[in-house]
Amino acid sequence: MELYYGASNGSDSKKLKVEEAPPSRVLHIRKLPNEASETEVIALGLPFGKVTNILTLKGKNQAFLEMGTEEAAITMVNYYTTVTPHIRNVPVFIQYSNHKELKTDAGNQRTQAVLQAVSAVQSGGSPSSDVQEALAATSSPVLRIIIDNMFYPVTLDVLQQIFSKFGTVMKIITFTKNNQFQALLQFSDPVNAQQAKLALDGQNIYNSCCTLRIDFSKLVNLNVKYNNDKSRDYTRPELPAGDGQPSIDPTVAAAFSKDSNSLLGKIPGALNPLSAAAAAAAAAGRVALAGQTGSSGVLLVSNLNEEVSNTRVYGDVQRVKILYNKKDSALIQMSDANQAQLAMSHLNGQKMYGKIIRVTLSKHQTVALPRDGLDDQGLTKDYANSPLHRFKKPGSKNFQNIFPPSATLHLSNIPQDVTEDDLRLLFSNAGGTVKAFKFFQDRKMALIQMSTVEEAIQALIDLHNYNMGGNQHLRVSFSKSTI
Repeated sequence: MELYYGASNGSDSKKLKVEEAPPSRVLHIRKLPNEASETEVIALGLPFGKVTNILTLKGKNQAFLEMGTEEAAITMVNYYTTVTPHIRNVPVFIQYSNHKELKTDAGNQRTQAVLQAVSAVQSGGSPSSDVQEALAATSSPVLRIIIDNMFYPVTLDVLQQIFSKFGTVMKIITFTKNNQFQALLQFSDPVNAQQAKLALDGQNIYNSCCTLRIDFSKLVNLNVKYNNDKSRDYTRPELPAGDGQPSIDPTVAAAFSKDSNSLLGKIPGALNPLSAAAAAAAAAGRVALAGQTGSSGVLLVSNLNEEVSNTRVYGDVQRVKILYNKKDSALIQMSDANQAQLAMSHLNGQKMYGKIIRVTLSKHQTVALPRDGLDDQGLTKDYANSPLHRFKKPGSKNFQNIFPPSATLHLSNIPQDVTEDDLRLLFSNAGGTVKAFKFFQDRKMALIQMSTVEEAIQALIDLHNYNMGGNQHLRVSFSKSTI
């Protein structure tokens, strides 16, 4: 075929000629790794528009990719001029081809199957049964996922939320390898894995960070032993949590088996980017997932210590309802979905009053107050008009000081006449051991270190807003610093 002219451009003169070619919707891709698949080549073009044809030249480690429009091809080349594309961690090179269109053998069933699958994914539909068979014969239902540039924590639940858009997610195992967060995720069908890989490989979960790198695993089935924050089998909600891991509440497990999308709101378009400003804040660990429009602002907190009747928790709480038939569980309404996500991220699995608490998003959108005249035994409380809120003012700098629980606490609004001994005694009486203390230069603020994170959590609950005299109330928060 005349087309093979472009495949022989191994010499410098030929390369130069191709590089000087005018814009075309057919792109020439060089230096592909030996094991690169058609789907991986197609994935390079997916973010820029419709892919209409492909020709791979296995022996020469090259390929031609035909985009739907010349404009899409130009956008793709311009982008990859500044950001080097990679396939299987190998840099590849993209340039315009001399060809205006690809005329390939229509009898190549594999290529046609892949292109049909891509077309179905791009249009939001599902590939036909014959396409599914062609894809299933060549791929695994298990994906290996690596998160690059992970400025903000990515949880098992976030992965389930994103990938369930493409089919039923059966199992997930997360782990850290070579200082990178990785996951193995198993779909019920290899075709779903193909669709997810085509659509998501190279995409960012949040703007400018948390980039998904997706390959097919050599495994065809995952063996999950425990259901906890690191691994989950959605088909077996009865699995134990394992040593040292927070278990899944039975009501949550039931939700898994009925509806795998129930714990997190749907992310429009699979991914839910943050704004650049929010991404920068997220990189510093300051904010929750922004823009979770489908997410609930209500949390279900379970495995609480029933003997401790204290409803003050983390963040800007609006309402709290202790469940009548399950006193170790409560619904907590935060001011918005962002704060709910943040509280869940920071508090799930923490030890509070001797018990490891479990925090998930509730299916409820609000916590209802009891009807007038109905006595609910004080199980529901409304904090909407409480003077204690620190986060009512939009853009408040207090948002910059939200950190995960730590043994070191930040104290502020300290009266001038209060000494280090006074504060050490106060925090010791809260039931903990003070390991270290340090005043800031102006003595209005200080750091105090407890012996454990659990002690620090209890001290914050007991002593935030403590009246130090003269109507001055102590402010206590978790610190990112140590003494």
